[in-house]
Amino acid sequence: MTSTKIPNALAIDINRAAAAPVGEQIYASVRQAIVDGRLVPGARLPSGRDLAAQLGVARGTVRVVYDRLTAENLVFGAGPAGTRVCAQLPLSATHDEVPLDGPLAVFHRPFSSAPQPFQMGVPAHDAFPAKVWARMRTRAVRADAAAYATYADPRGEPALREQIAALLAVSRQLQCHPDQIIVTSGYRQGLMLVLTALHAHGRTAWLEEPGYPLARRALELADIAIAPVPVDEQGLRVADGIVSAPDALLALVSPSQQAPLGMPLSAARRHALLDWATSTGAWIIEDDYLGDLQLEGRATAALAAGDGAERVIHMGTFSKSMSPALGLGFVVAPRAIAERLIEVAAILCPAPNRTTQLAVTEFVADGHFLRHLRQMKALYTERRNHALACITPFLPGTRAAGLGLIAPLPPSTDANAVVGMARAQGLAPEALSKWYLQSSHAQHGLLLSVTNLRPDNLEAACATLADIVGLH
Repeated sequence: MTSTKIPNALAIDINRAAAAPVGEQIYASVRQAIVDGRLVPGARLPSGRDLAAQLGVARGTVRVVYDRLTAENLVFGAGPAGTRVCAQLPLSATHDEVPLDGPLAVFHRPFSSAPQPFQMGVPAHDAFPAKVWARMRTRAVRADAAAYATYADPRGEPALREQIAALLAVSRQLQCHPDQIIVTSGYRQGLMLVLTALHAHGRTAWLEEPGYPLARRALELADIAIAPVPVDEQGLRVADGIVSAPDALLALVSPSQQAPLGMPLSAARRHALLDWATSTGAWIIEDDYLGDLQLEGRATAALAAGDGAERVIHMGTFSKSMSPALGLGFVVAPRAIAERLIEVAAILCPAPNRTTQLAVTEFVADGHFLRHLRQMKALYTERRNHALACITPFLPGTRAAGLGLIAPLPPSTDANAVVGMARAQGLAPEALSKWYLQSSHAQHGLLLSVTNLRPDNLEAACATLADIVGLH
């Protein structure tokens, strides 16, 4: 649509049926008008209020557009004189200077920075036992330096695999031999290892709906057809998966705490899923998402711990419990395919650096890991309760889900615009819709992690989010 109050050079057409969000369409139109020279240097843009009114969108959507253009040095705020096009536009990037990081858009950036309030997937930065870890890391560096200059075991250090096996027996009721464990650089490498070993190319996989966006993209990159299987209050609706894709090669599930909704897979659904895998020869990839950080009661046993476990490939990581910076995870291989997984790991993706493995081995063996988990459960429970009390008044219906909250938004609110404005203010919520493959099934709301909501930032973060939501 085009308005007479908008400069003639700035024609903005919005297609609400298009896949691109409305805010992205507005941004692209304004940016192109500036780059093409239709909006000359010094030209005044409509106020955010006026442009929003003329286009029939929320003011926050336009504010995000203007913030993005300002960050690119295409426009600047001139106080009472409004928002104007910069007098000298930034030089166009040459072919060699064009960023090649487009595929990383699915990740929250910037990388290697302090975690932000509400940011998913990162543990409490302020509660990490840094001094203890530093001592163990120092000893590990010395031990590694003094070791023989030979190739390390591609499955991972034997001592670490023994400690992981002992941990799984205690916390996840999973009995396995250390030789069934393959140490990885994290969830993503573990998933690549498994998909390669299963010859999954060209086959079909069940994926929870909603489900982890990176897992979805991994399946797509491996040329695996995705059959989205809905989730309800009992977890994966196994019967729906059997109807839609009975011959699927694998099912990728998070049975302990569904990612991101938080419910465990019910006992009946567990039996149904295992029965399906056993009867069809399919494989279940168990993403042990927050399995060792369940805040209510004792942790649910791993799916790979009971009858039918011979069809379950268990995957875990130290990212959520300790730090994603460690780059350390593991796969527990069923005996039937253990040697195949080991071969793929040895040839294509051996275990990561030995120093980190040695440090984690000592950290677990000396009891620091289980002590850290116990402390984190208490801390996260407290932070989640405080966040619920702070957020519920302006987002009624907010509920707990794992280490975070799911906050419903009014139907008229643009979740992507809220996320964009929040990130510009140093917050990092996620739109729940991005976890859905089928947009028609998506719940309308925000995912809000509580792990880094501390007493010194909780009220300010919630107040900022309330202001942003209030603009819509």
